[in-house]
Amino acid sequence: MRHLPQAAAVAASALAVSCTAAAVPALAAPATEYVALGDSYASGVGTRDYFPDSGDCKRGPKAYPQLWADEHGAAKFSFDACSGAVTDDVNSGQLGSLSDSTTLVTISVGGNDVGFSKTMESCLLGSDDACDKAVAAGEDKARGELPAKLDTTYANIRKAAPNAKVVVLGYPRINDLGDCGIPGYSATKRKRINEGADALDEVISGRAEAAGFTFADPRQVFDGHGVCSDQEWINGPSNPLTESFHPNVDGHAKGYLAVLDQATGHSSATIRR
Repeated sequence: MRHLPQAAAVAASALAVSCTAAAVPALAAPATEYVALGDSYASGVGTRDYFPDSGDCKRGPKAYPQLWADEHGAAKFSFDACSGAVTDDVNSGQLGSLSDSTTLVTISVGGNDVGFSKTMESCLLGSDDACDKAVAAGEDKARGELPAKLDTTYANIRKAAPNAKVVVLGYPRINDLGDCGIPGYSATKRKRINEGADALDEVISGRAEAAGFTFADPRQVFDGHGVCSDQEWINGPSNPLTESFHPNVDGHAKGYLAVLDQATGHSSATIRR
């Protein structure tokens, strides 16, 4: 699924104009061929705005991959992330756009492999003890099963895109620990879910480093903007339910985009609080 940003056309027009003007020659920046892979945190679930032709994958114009492609005028952009994806889905259905000419790949995956949705359901509807057990089960999967799955996925990406910079984006801590108006969503539960996110990011960052990829950690940027904060960048319980506990428009534009800008060397992007 490709959504070539308008900025590419603008850049082409600007180049044509510059060629007719008497100016000091400058080195042209290399064209970026960008492929975005991963799950709902990459596709844009939570922003409530999706490309009609993306179907159940729910890829949207306000998701950080599309924002980055638009902001930096990617010469070619393939948006292949899909809501609900696990590592097996990436390997079987998202790698077809990668090639020797791909220069940038982003991926966020692993949350669904360790049972993200079921864990959040248990924590929202169950007791503190039930939440603790659900998070612990996810941590066990993260440490026991996920490393091999990530190693396979990352190796397949490198094989298909041998010349690309690969940025692995982690997951934010979902919750703020202050006062919260969500019935039954105790501070104990919120703290335990955040600990689970830390455990997951620890595994993902380790495997990304082992693969020679860049790990982009969103946790510090999102701190103070989780569920139950005054300025939420992550949705709380929502209608429809699929929007719940995913970054909203601000989470992508002010959080993930800023983190990706830094990881790709565009540190001039402003991280807004």
